[in-house]
Amino acid sequence: MASEATSPTLSLKSLLSQQIVGQVTDFVVKYFFQIVGAVVVLAIGWWLAGRIGVFLTRFCEKKKMDVLLARFIGSGVKFAIIAFIVLTAINILGIPITPLVAVIGAGTLGISLALQGPISNYGAGLIIILTRPFTIGDMLRVGEFSGVVEEVKLGFTRLLTEDGEIITIPNKHIVGEVQTNSKGNRVVESEVGIAYDADVDRAVQAVQSAILSVPEVVREPAPQVGIDRFGDSAVQIGYRYWVPSRNYFTTRFAVNRAVFASLKKAAVDIPFPQQVVHLKNDK
Repeated sequence: MASEATSPTLSLKSLLSQQIVGQVTDFVVKYFFQIVGAVVVLAIGWWLAGRIGVFLTRFCEKKKMDVLLARFIGSGVKFAIIAFIVLTAINILGIPITPLVAVIGAGTLGISLALQGPISNYGAGLIIILTRPFTIGDMLRVGEFSGVVEEVKLGFTRLLTEDGEIITIPNKHIVGEVQTNSKGNRVVESEVGIAYDADVDRAVQAVQSAILSVPEVVREPAPQVGIDRFGDSAVQIGYRYWVPSRNYFTTRFAVNRAVFASLKKAAVDIPFPQQVVHLKNDK
C-alpha cells in the first residue's frame, strides 16, 4: 500500500522535472545564438572602445593638444562606444530598446535631483577641461590649499604637496573661486637686512651670487636683487627668484643658507635691532 501511495507523487515530481528541463532546453536552443552573439558583441565592443579611447588620447597629445582635453576626448568617445554596444547587445537579445530608453530618460530627472552635488562637480569639471585654466604639472593654489596638479577628473581635482600629501578638491569648489596658477615654477620673495654703513653694491652682488650658486634656481626669468626698504636698524635687501614648484621649500632653505654664507664671506654686517636710550638728569 505504501508503494502505491508514493508512486503518484514520484510520478508528479518526475513529470515536473521533465517539464522544467524541457523548458530550459527549449530556451537555450531558441536563444543560444542570441545570447552568444550578445556576449561576443559586448566583449569585442568593450575591447574596441578601450583601444579607440587610448588611440584618440595619444593622437591628441601628439598634436600638442592640452593633456586634460586629450584625456577628456578619449574617455568621452570610449564611453559613447560602450553605451552604443550595450544597446546593441540588448537589441540582439530581443529586448525592445525604445521602452528602455524612455525609462532611462524618465529616471534621469529623478537621479539628477538626488545627485545635485556630484552633478555640479561634473559640470564644473567639464568647464575646467574645456576652458583649461590649469593643467597637469601646474602649481595651483585655491583658497588655503596649494599643490602641484596631479590629476583632473570630472568630479574632482587632485593636488600633490611637496610633503607628499594628496589633496582632493571637488571641482565645484574650484570653479568660481580665486585661483593662483604658478605653472611649473613658483616665485620666492625674501629679504635680508644689512648695516647702514655697509657697502650696498657688495651686498647685492653677494646675494646675487648666492642665489645663482644653487642649481635648482631657475635661470630664466633671472633672479632680482635690490634695496627693498629702509628699516629702523638696517637697509633691507630684497630678492626674488623662481624655483620648481615641486622643490619650493627645499630650494628656498638652500638659498637662504647660501645668502647668509655669502654675506658673511663678503664681510657685510647683518645688524640686529638696537635702541639708543638717552637719560636726562633733572636736578
